[in-house]
Amino acid sequence: MHSPVKRGHFKASGRLFKLLDTFSVIKKVGEVAAEKALITLTRNDYEPDLCFWSNEKAVGFTDETMLHPAPDFVVEILSPSTKKHDRTTKFEDYALHGIREYWIIDPDKQTVEQFALLVPTDKSYLPYGKFMPGDDIKSIVLPEFEIPVAAIFNEKANFEALKKLME
Repeated sequence: MHSPVKRGHFKASGRLFKLLDTFSVIKKVGEVAAEKALITLTRNDYEPDLCFWSNEKAVGFTDETMLHPAPDFVVEILSPSTKKHDRTTKFEDYALHGIREYWIIDPDKQTVEQFALLVPTDKSYLPYGKFMPGDDIKSIVLPEFEIPVAAIFNEKANFEALKKLME
């Protein structure tokens, strides 16, 4: 059994899932999963906090799919028990398996670190920036997905960002 997470962790995860899933449904660009979606990589299998697969990768998914390929975009939300693993082993594995974008969210500090592969054949991430409330963050994989960082940590900002996505 996995360790339980702090409230700030699951609130940030839920808010970002709401925004990313709404965007992907409206734009019809792919599928989003939260927490229990198992991705199978060559060295390890993981259940990232959030995953996004483009339509090209998700086309073969069914309601019975349990083992998923490497997503295009992954989000991990730091916990005391996973912080080191998210920044080392997962960081390396995600890059080696062509996961083009990786966000690391720190709910305590209310920051988002964004990493991306410049080209699909790259094997290590380039840091794109560290963002905090007051900043907007724009996805590399989904360039139309741009949200205020505050929308990940604040319910009112999340609601406003959700309304904007639905316009």
